[in-house]
Amino acid sequence: MQLNHDQLHKLLDLIGESDIQELKLEGDDFRLEVRRNLPGAAPVAVVQAPAAGAMPAAFAQPAIPAAPSAPPPAAAARRSDLVDITAPMVATFYRSSAPGEAPFVEVGGRINAGQPICILEAMKLMNELEAEVGGEVVEILVENGTPVEFGQVLMRVKAG
Repeated sequence: MQLNHDQLHKLLDLIGESDIQELKLEGDDFRLEVRRNLPGAAPVAVVQAPAAGAMPAAFAQPAIPAAPSAPPPAAAARRSDLVDITAPMVATFYRSSAPGEAPFVEVGGRINAGQPICILEAMKLMNELEAEVGGEVVEILVENGTPVEFGQVLMRVKAG
């Protein structure tokens, strides 16, 4: 995969206009990582070339500021007695293991720590997300088949 200077700037502009918080892209002669809106981290894009002269000097810069992003959407009012279950990656959220199957969890249902609660599909890999706490599912904040961002709250659980 080749990426020229204009394509890089266009890609960064598109990322800046999107809700993407983290992106990693690798080609034969480069690696691009873009991270933003992560707790305690400044927006940054890093482009690395493995061999000198393999890419124009403009690509070998250690850090290129990413396009400024809009502030994340305001979080819904949060009760202090609830535990947020968040997405550990950028992926597509699925409530069941297959279309037509029963969902892993329902609002009002009880879950146990270690129990699968959803599927997160990233790059055609299906990842079961397991509950870290047991309790009652109070809210499911994401629709089935919806893309989710890293750190996005998927559901809330009343622990216990």
